[in-house]
Amino acid sequence: MWRAEALPFELQFFHVGRGFTRPLKLMEIVDGQARPLEIPRSAFSDEGVLPPSEVVSGIAGLRVHHALNTPKVMDELIVFLGASYFRALGAGQRYGVSARGLAVDTAGGNGEEFPAFTAFWLERPAPGAQTLRLYALLDGPRVAGAYRFDVKPGPTTVVEVQARLWLRAPVATLGIAPLSSMFLHGENQPVADDYRPEVHDSDGLQIATADGEWIWRPLVNPKSAFVTSFALKSPRGFGLQQRDRSFTSYEDLEAAYERRPSVWIEPLGDWGPGRVELLQFHTPNETHDNIAAYWVPRDVPPPGQPIALGWRMHWAADAATQPPGARVVQTRLGHGYRETPIPPQRLQFHLDFDGPTLAELPADAAVEAVVSGNDNARALRAVAYPNPARGGWRVSIDVERADAGRALELRAFLRLGDRTLSETWSYALAPQ
Repeated sequence: MWRAEALPFELQFFHVGRGFTRPLKLMEIVDGQARPLEIPRSAFSDEGVLPPSEVVSGIAGLRVHHALNTPKVMDELIVFLGASYFRALGAGQRYGVSARGLAVDTAGGNGEEFPAFTAFWLERPAPGAQTLRLYALLDGPRVAGAYRFDVKPGPTTVVEVQARLWLRAPVATLGIAPLSSMFLHGENQPVADDYRPEVHDSDGLQIATADGEWIWRPLVNPKSAFVTSFALKSPRGFGLQQRDRSFTSYEDLEAAYERRPSVWIEPLGDWGPGRVELLQFHTPNETHDNIAAYWVPRDVPPPGQPIALGWRMHWAADAATQPPGARVVQTRLGHGYRETPIPPQRLQFHLDFDGPTLAELPADAAVEAVVSGNDNARALRAVAYPNPARGGWRVSIDVERADAGRALELRAFLRLGDRTLSETWSYALAPQ
């Protein structure tokens, strides 16, 4: 739709089928007036499957196209399909991370609930428009909501979301601006029988706190469900990132993991206290999303009172979301040369930091690695030294894990005197 009018955005639709069996209510807004959107049967090529009527009512989802990469091709820009799931692309990117309108009891409740977008109102864009606006109705057993999406395509595609929610009944974990991704293995968790060094849509969770601290938590593929969180006064931002952009890190010509977007959530206004929660669970292959991250507000109004929140999503290649100092560019786990076997509880991490605060330092600068751990860490020591091969500084950490049945948590950052040079590396190793 909208191609005949030569508009800057076009619409395509998904018919109901496979696992997508709930039809949507679709409306088009033209000159401020909403009218039902009827999709002709000719919009679908698989005529042997569709009913013989001229109008198709069973629409399960939609996607928006735009001249994202070249003026001559209308590329996919954003797609809404399945419950409240959607995902978008910036220029030159491949689909990776998915977003949702809301997460309900993803962790901490009696089973996850998946509220769904049941209706969309699509505002027909003006010729030459640079932003597309659409509205959606969210409905679930314990929550209802109204959403507005403003989609602005570009090298970094920005999706601004305004949501107004009402709880029908209490929930244990209300997840705001949830993201889902996949992490199978990486430099911190290699496997022996895959020709690809790394396989993931995202390699870490990045957080910016109201106090000015930037935190980087590398992702893992644990043996079972593993939930961690970061309590904050109010978030400045968080997101699942794909930092490693080198093809040689993946060697996958088909999947092109180096082109998967990083997604940064920028809260609009003060969200107040709460926590960024990270759920990781085991996946045996790359077809399953096993990562979820979202904001959980500490204070949630009782059922019947509205919750109004807004956020801006940046579907980017990292440039807009880098911390101002040095950042972690890789995390490796394992030992080098050894004359005798090393007990499994003794671990060694190697972190590479790079960024503008390190580029200006001489090689003999008194850079210090500040390292700490939870009470499951023993014999913790670290050393920082320049990395002449790739630039920046490397930190090597030795630690003994007291109890393999408990999580091990470590933190590390670089400091010169009283000046913090880097973000904080925050690693969580799941119980074995």
